[in-house]
Amino acid sequence: MLDVRQEGAIVHVRLNRPAKRNALSDPLILQLHDCFTRLPDDCRAAVISGEGEHFCSGLDLSELVERDIQSAVLHSHMWHAAFDAIQFGRVPVVAALHGAVVGGGLELAAAAHIRVADRSAYYGLPEGQRGIFVGGGGSGRIPRLMGVARMTDLMMTGRVYDAEEGLAVGLSQYLVDEGQALAKAMELAQRIAQNAPMSNFAVMHALPRIAEQAQSQGQFTESLMAAVAESTPEAQRRLRAFLEGRAGKVVKADKGQ
Repeated sequence: MLDVRQEGAIVHVRLNRPAKRNALSDPLILQLHDCFTRLPDDCRAAVISGEGEHFCSGLDLSELVERDIQSAVLHSHMWHAAFDAIQFGRVPVVAALHGAVVGGGLELAAAAHIRVADRSAYYGLPEGQRGIFVGGGGSGRIPRLMGVARMTDLMMTGRVYDAEEGLAVGLSQYLVDEGQALAKAMELAQRIAQNAPMSNFAVMHALPRIAEQAQSQGQFTESLMAAVAESTPEAQRRLRAFLEGRAGKVVKADKGQ
């Protein structure tokens, strides 16, 4: 159900249940957790995509029938562990989105650090119509991308955003032509993999926590993280290369880069 392949420094993780629109079953969630907690030592970035016509249509609802309260809580915790392993794991993760990015699929996408959507992508949170509530960390992650009011609208009314609306509200950072999301995601992952590992780690782990802290606390955390990052041998090597003219300067990029 999960196809994992390594291409150089990039690990490509593909949801592979196309007949079920890549719905997230319990075994698939456990495989995701195992994958992201056991990435190869030489992995520097990861890409998540979906096989077939859709990224992920959400929770496999057949597994919810006749579940008691205790097992439902433990089930949610299992999802939390898997998606935390993605967001707060060892390497940055880029999600390539197309077709349905719905329910638990949107929760999964929100756990990635960069999201690339093609024009076939659409977003929804139909939990309100199903009589359920998000359980994979979406109530924490998705409002940070699009705001509480917009998430409330999706869940209460069944509203669906298309790819352009998703880009406008922050559900994706990139929008590409249909069929191009994976190629763009791999391109970005290759670029990210060239960064200093500690810089990537700081962005992944410190930045979201600083955003939740009071300004004075955040600035103290920032100072500590900056000191750690710049003191690594990798950072010192890169800084010397820049000062000696052996590293490129920041220049204006073409639109969409």
